[in-house]
Amino acid sequence: MPFLLKQLILSTTFNISLFIVLMVGIQNSSNKSKVNLYRIETINLPIGFIVGTSFVCGSLFGSLCNVIVFDQKKDEV
Repeated sequence: MPFLLKQLILSTTFNISLFIVLMVGIQNSSNKSKVNLYRIETINLPIGFIVGTSFVCGSLFGSLCNVIVFDQKKDEV
């Protein structure tokens, strides 16, 4: 199995497991807030869910960018 595919599977599995732990952890959260997306407001969501989802999305995006940049550098050499 190529290195890039292993790295992609590992990062995706890790981030999905973080998201599952986040979902289990926020079950009893009582602090809720709305998120403003330009002109649209979301429903009341737990603050921990908002912060945790942002972290997981950033981690996934960063690892995908790393795989893409590594693949492009490999092609240039």
